Amino acid sequence: MKFWVNTLGLPLAHVEHVKDQGVDVAFLPSGDSEIELLEPVSDDSGVARFMNNRGPGMHHICFEVDDIKETLARIKAAGVPLINEEPIIGTGGKKIAFVHPKGTGGVLVELYELTPGETARRLERVEEMRQRFGQGGRVYAAGIMGFLNGLRTVPNNED
Repeated sequence: MKFWVNTLGLPLAHVEHVKDQGVDVAFLPSGDSEIELLEPVSDDSGVARFMNNRGPGMHHICFEVDDIKETLARIKAAGVPLINEEPIIGTGGKKIAFVHPKGTGGVLVELYELTPGETARRLERVEEMRQRFGQGGRVYAAGIMGFLNGLRTVPNNED
């Protein structure tokens, strides 16, 4: 985050631990888009394997879609290989799926569809991360902890 936040000046919106994917994700809004910085917390995660093979850098590009199942069906019908033929739940409760780089010219593509319960799931993951810190987990900057504490007090008006 040193370059993206401290040097470039992008704001840090929040950080989320995604246990099933073995990563911590920092979200940096930029205009109508968002940059996600991934840090592997498990040596056997896909991101860790990617970084071991290629070093740090761009891992994938992500697009929001209105209907992920319809989009996956259209991509599959076009003969493009999919990593996920059915959506799974990703950060914040979004429905996500990945398109294989073999069908995209070498770029891993993630698709996501927002879900109504995303805010509640995001707050649950924030609480899980807070508990992990309390149990001697990874150490982040004190400012991030203050930010996460502030997220717990935000009313949930989206569900």
